[in-house]
Amino acid sequence: MKQYTTMSFSSKILALIFTGITCLSVQNTFAQEEEEGLPQQDSIALQQDLKADNETDKNGSDRNVMLNAANNSGPRDVNIGLPATVGGITILENDLPVVYFYWPELPNKTWRQSVGLKNTGLLKMEDLATTIGDLGFAVNSYTQNGTKEFQGKLNLTGSHFGWFQGDVNVSGPISDNGWTYSAGAFVNFDPSTYDLGFNNYVDQTKIFRVGLTKYFNEDKGEFNVYYKYADSYVNTNYAVFEYGPNGEANEIDGFEIGNDSYIVRDGRMRFRDIRDGKYYFGELDGAANTNTSHNVDIFGNYKLDNGWNFKYSTRLHLAKASLLYGIPLSIFEAGAQDGYTIASTGEAYTGRVGTQLGLSTPEIPVTSVMGRFSINKQLDNHNVTLGILEQYYHIDKYVSNRSLYFQTVENQPQRLIGPNTDEYGFYGYNTSAEYFNGIENKLAVYANDTWKVSDKLNIKAGLMLRHHLIDGDFTRTPRSEGFTLAEAELTDIDESYFHVAGNLNANYNITKNFGVLGNFLYTEENGRLENFSTAIDPSVVKSRSPLAGLGVFWNTDYFSLVSQATYLTKNNYLTRYNLVNPADNTESQQTSVFYNIQTLGWTTDMMITPFKGFNLHYLITLQDPVYKDFTFNAFGENYDYSDKTVLEISNVLMEIDPSYTYKDWRVWASFRYFSKQYTNINNALYFAPRWENFGGVNYKYNDHISFGATVVNFLNQTGAKGTINGAELINDASQFYGSVLSGSYIRPFIVQLSASFNF
Repeated sequence: MKQYTTMSFSSKILALIFTGITCLSVQNTFAQEEEEGLPQQDSIALQQDLKADNETDKNGSDRNVMLNAANNSGPRDVNIGLPATVGGITILENDLPVVYFYWPELPNKTWRQSVGLKNTGLLKMEDLATTIGDLGFAVNSYTQNGTKEFQGKLNLTGSHFGWFQGDVNVSGPISDNGWTYSAGAFVNFDPSTYDLGFNNYVDQTKIFRVGLTKYFNEDKGEFNVYYKYADSYVNTNYAVFEYGPNGEANEIDGFEIGNDSYIVRDGRMRFRDIRDGKYYFGELDGAANTNTSHNVDIFGNYKLDNGWNFKYSTRLHLAKASLLYGIPLSIFEAGAQDGYTIASTGEAYTGRVGTQLGLSTPEIPVTSVMGRFSINKQLDNHNVTLGILEQYYHIDKYVSNRSLYFQTVENQPQRLIGPNTDEYGFYGYNTSAEYFNGIENKLAVYANDTWKVSDKLNIKAGLMLRHHLIDGDFTRTPRSEGFTLAEAELTDIDESYFHVAGNLNANYNITKNFGVLGNFLYTEENGRLENFSTAIDPSVVKSRSPLAGLGVFWNTDYFSLVSQATYLTKNNYLTRYNLVNPADNTESQQTSVFYNIQTLGWTTDMMITPFKGFNLHYLITLQDPVYKDFTFNAFGENYDYSDKTVLEISNVLMEIDPSYTYKDWRVWASFRYFSKQYTNINNALYFAPRWENFGGVNYKYNDHISFGATVVNFLNQTGAKGTINGAELINDASQFYGSVLSGSYIRPFIVQLSASFNF
């Protein structure tokens, strides 16, 4: 996976988001399920599927998983004891991943929450493990298919910063013999909360869907064929700030966190393409950063005469995947004697200089073919599902061209020409370039059973067996400056793995409303094509992720509570860091590190309803995620960070979600608390505890029209979060006090308005 950690850049981590022990539950956006004497069905933190769900209804309530404190472009990460990725939470549509692997095609460039989706929910951990084979949570969604009566849905959303999002879908009958249609369009023009120097929009995305549905007689099932086209570019901003004692991040003169841009003013970066050796400029709002994709889904179900329900979902996905972005590495002071000039004017420059790493993956052809086929039936007290999942993936000569450059440290920074750059202000072309090529194929069989043993005991079990094939080529040739494939020797990749994934969940009622629950979940993986992207042979040792939990549940007329302790480990974790030399912050080095992570946590999740109309969700998590066997060498020194707390992971998490409904009005809020988060891998630097907050009012005018107002960060907090770029190896935080650093941040105060029309 790609992740840019702390003060450095780690080019890849795993393949999908790995979440485990506990999570931040999310505001009750969808209807809650309750069953007397059983744990709360939408307790996402513990993910107990305690009803005999069939395969068509495996989504838990997602609460406010769509409220993202970082941006508007996708669902939030469900944060627990393993590192998240820039790819975010896994997203499925029609029971298949919207992209096979999120790098270089980020899921938010082909999928958005939309009225073009019939429903959206959070897939439980055990279901993801035994139907996909991965560890974590996932958002699952289903395409809005044809309807037997005309139906139209329109959502309009905007903000006081000028954001506009239009989302429309219409569906209805074509003929009397069961044929129907559905068509929709989603457009997003988001300037975010800061002004770029080269375009009005930070995120410009267009998604179109159209298709046909055939309903069979006697309610036997349906057949769907749907086409989706997506076109999207998204840019990522950073902030500069002054770091101080107690994890403070204070604004500096001339740069307002969240409202100013640290993206180079002209939005252009220069690279040398390792495929043909040609130099080119990539533009952040152009083809070098725009992902286009074509998607054909054929899905549906048919009820067989013997009572089994046959369900199928297939997909052909064709994309041209492009990525372009700059990662801050360090900031230093330049004097007149250092010889820096502004590239656009030739004017001499003195002051703060930011070192940036530019990365470009231009228009990479990506093909994936997927198919899921399953049968499901209720057999006495058992609800049984048997299935097959096939996933084929081909990426044609993935490259990540690299260069380094300098920019001024200010709002809308200007590119600089320095003593070691070329005449355009760039240097170090392809010293850390990446390349791989080939296919992956995963073929899996799985079985799931939900067994109501008695009125007091429920058991859910699942097993997946998967064969994973990797075939392609990469190069071990060292990446010297100006590296191209013409000077590289290609090496074949021929890997084959067998994986097992499974889960066993049980809950037992000691009394009518009180009981105990336990679960065990296990997944395996080895490697992916992307692990072969550098000159160093990757470790493809099998990575095992066992998770075990034990807890209690208690329900009354006024509250539902689930409390559980969980233990999780994962071995052979890979991160590639772009480390900055603590003795010379103009020198950087890419280093691959393999290590393990261990997490022990305790989560209590409660839903309180003291009187009619009022609802309060409260969640608290205590956890201790630590690195294990974390050793590496950099700049001639040996480092051992074993037993250090995992980056960006808080030891204490809280979520408080009150809401009140009266007649056609609903008022709600969501508060999320994060205790301090370490921002470099040796835990010398950290950010102070913080709150993220959302609030809103919804009004239903009638059955066809409703309005909403949402405020992001209504407490108007500012500050940095996540990681600090360029300080992975710093041991003494005090030497950074008063220093200007760069990193990510929480969104500032935003007012959003929406109107929904259903007809």
